[in-house]
Amino acid sequence: MRNRITHDRKNVSRELLGALRQVMLGMVALSATLLAAAAVRAQSGDMGATPVVVPAEMNALPAADESPIPTQNLWGIIRSGGVLMIPLGFCSFLLLTFTFERAISLRRARIIPKPFVRRFLDQMRGGELDREAALELCEENRSPVAEAFAGAVRKWGRPAVEVEQGIIDAGERVTNTLRRYLRVLNAIATISPLLGLLGTVFGIIRAFNAIATSHAMGRPELLAAGISEALVTTAAGLSIAIPAMAAYLFFASRVDRLIMDIDALGQELVPLISAEEMGTRVKQPSAAVKGTGGSRTRRKSDQAAA
Repeated sequence: MRNRITHDRKNVSRELLGALRQVMLGMVALSATLLAAAAVRAQSGDMGATPVVVPAEMNALPAADESPIPTQNLWGIIRSGGVLMIPLGFCSFLLLTFTFERAISLRRARIIPKPFVRRFLDQMRGGELDREAALELCEENRSPVAEAFAGAVRKWGRPAVEVEQGIIDAGERVTNTLRRYLRVLNAIATISPLLGLLGTVFGIIRAFNAIATSHAMGRPELLAAGISEALVTTAAGLSIAIPAMAAYLFFASRVDRLIMDIDALGQELVPLISAEEMGTRVKQPSAAVKGTGGSRTRRKSDQAAA
């Protein structure tokens, strides 16, 4: 089970490096968009740099007559991102759904309920449970730690190596159950920056098409739509990918800790039901009976000698 956890951690590190590469590509595309916008703005400023004579009467106008700076609401910003905001919104919905689902499902009290574990191990140490009763308790509880205990109980009376193998096999099934839906979070963290990068490319294409078809070099308002689409999609993709990667790493580390705790509890159960421990328990009473019989024989021989 520990080898499986080490292998999973290597996979997580590899996936994290891939996600970081996607984020770096998004940042490069964002930088290219900003540089293009700055170049267009500078060129338009140079083309429109003709001196304008302003009458003195206009300089004397009060500042209160100036119109306020136009603003845009959130819905308008989302619409400016173009059609790719639809799959990004779907990724955001999936992120929220599976994050709440995993946060509820991976609670420690649900995976390793302390009352059940304490009662089960105490009864096993006291010899109050046989194989059928222990297996029935595990099937009634149905928690992941109970599944691991049931895998060991099914090897009741076998050598310790076989009992440990039963725990390992049950632990593999438990691990797959606990890691359910984590791949979805990893997929969201990988796909969202790519969608943002694709939106950046679409926005730059739209801006340069405006330059080519509408003579928009001296009219920055015609370029604003394409540049806005590029920036909004990039920001949306990164805003979704960063929390998704954080949630994936958090839940993956929590699963690793829970599996290690289940394995430690299983190791406490192994010596209680293995053939070696049960053979030791049988030998101790027989040795006591032998000692009693020997003392009686010695007493009879002493009486005969007397």
